[in-house]
Amino acid sequence: MITRREFLQASLAASALWGGSGVGNWSKLAAQQALNAENLLAFEDFGNVTLIHLTDLHAQMKPVWFREPEWNIGVGAVRGQPPHVVGKAFLEMFRIRPESPEAYALTYEDFTALGRAYGKMGGLDRVATVVKAIRAARPEALLLDGGDTWHGSMTSLRTKGQDMVNAMNLLGVDAMTSHWEWTFGADRVKDLVDTGLNFPFLGANVFDVEWDEPALAPYTIFERGGVQVAVIGQAFPYLPIANPKWMFPEFSFGIREERMQQMVDEVRAKGADLVVCLSHNGFDVDRKMVSRVKGIDVILTGHTHDAVPEPVLIGETILIASGSMGKFVSRIDLDVRDGRMMGFRHKLIPIFSDALPPDPEMAALIEAERAPFKAEAEEKIGTTESLLYRRGNFQGTWDDLICDAIRSERDAEIALSPGVRWGPSLLPGDAITREDIHAVTSMTYGQCYRTEMTGETLKTILEDVADNIFNTDPYYQQGGDMVRVGGLRFACDVRQPIGSRISAMELSDSGAAVEPGRAYTVAGWASVTEGTEGPQIWDVIEAHVKKLGTVRVTPSEAVRVTGI
Repeated sequence: MITRREFLQASLAASALWGGSGVGNWSKLAAQQALNAENLLAFEDFGNVTLIHLTDLHAQMKPVWFREPEWNIGVGAVRGQPPHVVGKAFLEMFRIRPESPEAYALTYEDFTALGRAYGKMGGLDRVATVVKAIRAARPEALLLDGGDTWHGSMTSLRTKGQDMVNAMNLLGVDAMTSHWEWTFGADRVKDLVDTGLNFPFLGANVFDVEWDEPALAPYTIFERGGVQVAVIGQAFPYLPIANPKWMFPEFSFGIREERMQQMVDEVRAKGADLVVCLSHNGFDVDRKMVSRVKGIDVILTGHTHDAVPEPVLIGETILIASGSMGKFVSRIDLDVRDGRMMGFRHKLIPIFSDALPPDPEMAALIEAERAPFKAEAEEKIGTTESLLYRRGNFQGTWDDLICDAIRSERDAEIALSPGVRWGPSLLPGDAITREDIHAVTSMTYGQCYRTEMTGETLKTILEDVADNIFNTDPYYQQGGDMVRVGGLRFACDVRQPIGSRISAMELSDSGAAVEPGRAYTVAGWASVTEGTEGPQIWDVIEAHVKKLGTVRVTPSEAVRVTGI
């Protein structure tokens, strides 16, 4: 008799090789030059439950360019494992033909040329087309939003997330979890959840500080296809560290592994046949958590923006990563019988905006939400002759431009810019609009400070951030990517322990070594300290780009990476 684990492993193989699922079909479509809606949506219905996963949209309503990372370093046990594989190695691992649509969608290889060939990706009106197509085949499909949805655009900042709440209500989301949503402040989150949201805002790990009691609904149970489906929410656990705690002082977060196990046991006791964890932990944190928490069937991961075309099997749990910026939607069909997940089929659906027709209802809502800001948002500030991108463990050209602007406009020797993952790319020749600048900087604590720091302090900052990324225990990986620098060069050995990763710090203008006891003029933005003063970062960049007119950025060599 076949065991449950053997059945799941067979399903995993089917996800990679079966005609309507996995990347193999994409390569076939490319060879046939058949990049169209019918083929992108092709999927042979399976089982009795369907999940749709969308995460890390970062308020991008319109189609975008978005270059996938050149650096995604795994350390310890996950070195060389998905999602820590990029470029040609990624193409080889997942048997993807170079220069194909999926090569463009999933890697940074030949991004500019392939972008011109295959067009922008994403757009909520195209996402709506995909969701409606899936629901036409599977009317009871659950649409689950992994968070980082309300934040990241000029219009979301101006409306304090209302534009995205309206859009996700129209899309028909069934439940969501959260991260950057909290940077609008606890009062605004409460207001939107209580008065604007048509679906549950879940967070089993969100507690009230004063009473140490659960503060949000931990889960919700749906009946779909005769199956009791429990969806447990897991908000980003490190919010008070990675983002300003003073914006939500009455709440605490954390991984709370024991709490997750309690919730799994509780929903099972209530009759749940399928347990889904809707998580914003990040891929490696979820990989560890699900190896220790028993009884989760599916974990839909977010936060680290990974687009992985095949599920990763952890024990008997499937781990699904659906990318970011609206580039992908995951569909997972499951066979659930007698309270057990017996098999699945999966497809990471690429949202090629030129191949998918826009949904008229969502398109109309997007235009209505943008209308009050349209002229201001679309004003041309300059032009780029370089590919502008952000995404990866180290520097990107958008970040280099930001650091150049900070140093120039704030008269600083050294610039620091946070290693956030969000923000679309721009191709050479593109106009740089005001909303393009906002799309890589927009936040509620964007003041650009100017201060003095000693060389010793600078090294401590770099060491702390590096440990957030390269600590071999995923539970200590608390942030985004490495802080970006301007006017500074350094070496980073990712295999060393904290305190020993950063070396060879020097000023890039002069080549002089950074002296531990000397004070340097440093400017940066996105400080988590309350009361930070300075102009908004988007105004700083706009002033700089206006002076340049045409932007030319050569990829920085500020960081020499070893130990990979």
